[in-house]
Amino acid sequence: GRYADAFGPKSIVVVGLCGCFLSGLSYLLAAATGHWPLVSLALLCLGRVILGIGQSLAGTGSTLWGVGVVGAPHIGRVLSWNGIVTYGAMALGAPLGVAFYALGGLYGLSITIMAVALLAILFALPRPKVKASKGKPLPFRAVLGRVWPYGMALALATTGFGVIAFVGARLLFPNGINRLGGLNVAMICFAIEIVGLLLTGIAMVPWVAKVGVFLAGAGFSLVFPALGVEAVKQVEEQNQGTALGTYSAFLDLALGLTGPLAGWVAGFYDLATLYLLAAIVVV
Repeated sequence: GRYADAFGPKSIVVVGLCGCFLSGLSYLLAAATGHWPLVSLALLCLGRVILGIGQSLAGTGSTLWGVGVVGAPHIGRVLSWNGIVTYGAMALGAPLGVAFYALGGLYGLSITIMAVALLAILFALPRPKVKASKGKPLPFRAVLGRVWPYGMALALATTGFGVIAFVGARLLFPNGINRLGGLNVAMICFAIEIVGLLLTGIAMVPWVAKVGVFLAGAGFSLVFPALGVEAVKQVEEQNQGTALGTYSAFLDLALGLTGPLAGWVAGFYDLATLYLLAAIVVV
C-alpha cells in the first residue's frame, strides 16, 4: 500500500504481475529438477512466497488504481468489484489448475501460470496511469491507529465468512453503500450474517442450514467494501494505499486464523457449536 502511494498504483500492479510470472517460472524449474527432491521442493516454496508478494502488490495496487480512475466517491463500488473478480478468479482458478495439472503435469501448470501473468501484464501496460498523490505520508503506526477499528470489525465478521451468496449480493446492491453510508450498510450486513449463522447452528434439516449459509454469505458480502469506505476516509489521499493495504490485512489475518481455530472447535465440540460461536463473534 505504501509503495502504491509513493510510486503510483499502475507501477505496483505491473511489478506484482511480474512476481506472479516469476512464481510460474519457479514452478517450471521445480518440475525440471524433480530428480533432486529437496531442490524441487525449495523452488516450489520460493514460488509460493513470490506469488504471495506479487498477488499482494497487484491486489492492493489494482484497487487503488480503480479508485484513482473513477474517483473517491465510487470507492465502495471499486472495492465490491475487486472482491467479485478476486473470488471469481479463485473459483475458476482451482478447477482449471487441477485440469491443466492433469493434462500436462507441473510443466503444463507452470506454463499456464506464466502465460496468464504475461497476458495480465500486456493488459495492464496500455492502461492510463494514475499519478501518485503528493503530500507527506503518515507513519504506518498513525495509519494503523486510524484504520484498526474498521479492520477489527472486518476481522470479526470474517469468522462467519460464506461464499455462496457473496458475489450475488454485491451484484444486486452495488450502490447501497453510496446511498446509505458505509457504517449503516455494515450494521445491516452484520445483522443478516448473524441470523444466517444462528440458522446454520440450530438447523435440524438440510434446507434450514442452506438458508443459513446463504444469509451468512449475503450478509458478509458488503462488509468489506462498506467498512473499507469508512477506513479510507480516515486518511488523506496520499495515504489511501497504505490504509487499504492495512485494512485488507485484517481480512487475510482473520481468514488465516479462522481455519485452524474453526477446525479445533469442530473437533472438540461439533459443527453446530462452531456456527453459534461464530455468530457470537460477529455480534
